[in-house]
Amino acid sequence: MANIGFIGLGNMGGPMAQNLVKAGHNVSVFDLMPAAVQQLVEAGAEASESAEQAASGKDFVITMLPAGKHVESLYLSESFISNLSESTRIIDCSTIDAETAKKVAAGLSDKGFSFIDAPVSGGVAGAAAGTLTFIVGGSAENFEAASPILSNMGKNVFHAGDVGAGQVAKICNNMLLSILMAGTSEALQMGIDNGLDPKVLSDIMLQSSGRNWTLELYNPCPGVLDNVPSSNNYQGGFMVDLMLKDLGLAMDTAQTSKSATPMGALAQNLYRLHAQNGKGSNDFSSIFEMFSATKS
Repeated sequence: MANIGFIGLGNMGGPMAQNLVKAGHNVSVFDLMPAAVQQLVEAGAEASESAEQAASGKDFVITMLPAGKHVESLYLSESFISNLSESTRIIDCSTIDAETAKKVAAGLSDKGFSFIDAPVSGGVAGAAAGTLTFIVGGSAENFEAASPILSNMGKNVFHAGDVGAGQVAKICNNMLLSILMAGTSEALQMGIDNGLDPKVLSDIMLQSSGRNWTLELYNPCPGVLDNVPSSNNYQGGFMVDLMLKDLGLAMDTAQTSKSATPMGALAQNLYRLHAQNGKGSNDFSSIFEMFSATKS
């Protein structure tokens, strides 16, 4: 059992913190939204009035924050650092740019604290079910120390490499995910346009060479699968705006490494147009509507 401070209780962070409580850890939580904190208190966590209070004297501090600027401003704040115990280990599960992760790690290291970047894959459903995949960047020692805690929130924990490697692996994964979702949507709509039942077509492709994760577990066509955002008016799940953020990180990384990413760039443009059409808060599988709209 560990004493854990958890900061950031959004769609992903909230269920992750709940799973730590279920695992028997003492969890102190903080979020700018009081309702999110109250929900965790009802699940057995302890409320904190500030991020500093949540982190004070803890074995581990875990964050799930919106962007790199939030991670940097928190962890490089002297007022925050001064509340940490000498043995506190820091785990950032946010999806941010690798350079910010490295900067934060260096700043914390100068103060004697360990840091790993551990972005996640698996979506809100995975966060709730405790089946997330954690993609970790950091030293082997820090990875080993954090793995038991991460395993309470997910079923797969990978060590991608040094600090920042988790972020690079995560954005590679999400770039591919966006491409697969757009391509799956395009193929399904073409079948519908030619009189095919999307469920039958999905079953055919699942037993053929077009099989992929989006088709099998996150089908973008409404009514094909139960309990996915497409069958809930594209609510819940992973927002278009967040996918667009991750694609921006991917394109920035590609530019730095001079990587060729024409499909990633196309996916970014598709999701940007979709967000501009007022769909930014919908689940990213709603990209299906861009293709179905052409027939309406």
